[in-house]
Amino acid sequence: MKKYEIAVFDVDGTLLDTREGVLESVKHTIRKFGYDMPEPEVLRSFIGPPIQDSFGKTYHLEKAKADEMAAEFRRVYKDVYLFGATPYEGIYDLMDELVKRDVKIAVATYKRQDYAERILKHFNFDRYSNVLYGADFEGKLKKVDIIKKCMVDLGSTDYSNAVMVGDSWHDANGAEQIGVDFIGVTYGFDFRSDEDVKKCTCIGSADTPLEILKFFE
Repeated sequence: MKKYEIAVFDVDGTLLDTREGVLESVKHTIRKFGYDMPEPEVLRSFIGPPIQDSFGKTYHLEKAKADEMAAEFRRVYKDVYLFGATPYEGIYDLMDELVKRDVKIAVATYKRQDYAERILKHFNFDRYSNVLYGADFEGKLKKVDIIKKCMVDLGSTDYSNAVMVGDSWHDANGAEQIGVDFIGVTYGFDFRSDEDVKKCTCIGSADTPLEILKFFE
């Protein structure tokens, strides 16, 4: 087993259950723009990916309209629902143990940078790492770009000692593109089982935060 010196974490569905805040903001935006409310499973798919992509895909929108909806989503999310989230059980114990093992921790998320900083400080994840990168204001950065910014900030040029932890194919794809290993978690929003994770390039899956430790022994 490799000895990983760096662990890069996603936020939505990995560190935090952000379902409440994100979905309330999505539903507010859909109502404001007068679209039909989709089924719960479709709504759930809005959690994690770039929000403008989700609006565009669900309602077959031109980029300008999807961007307009995304702007309204971000406004209400920031002003009203940002802290509608819950840390997953065991996640702080995981972080404490990784720190004890001298693993450097970073965060790479599709949340916009300013939102990511606020929510992680609110839930005290900043005590584990100041290496945090999110989406840019224009939504142009891909997950691979965000992971790379973390690695640069950590001064790492040897990606073989790093692993990305996330709950979606966006995380898996970003990790594969940059050449870091990937652990998929099944307690989040995208992957539902070990079989789902294994459809991506990965070293394995974890059903709970503390199960992630098995990859650091």
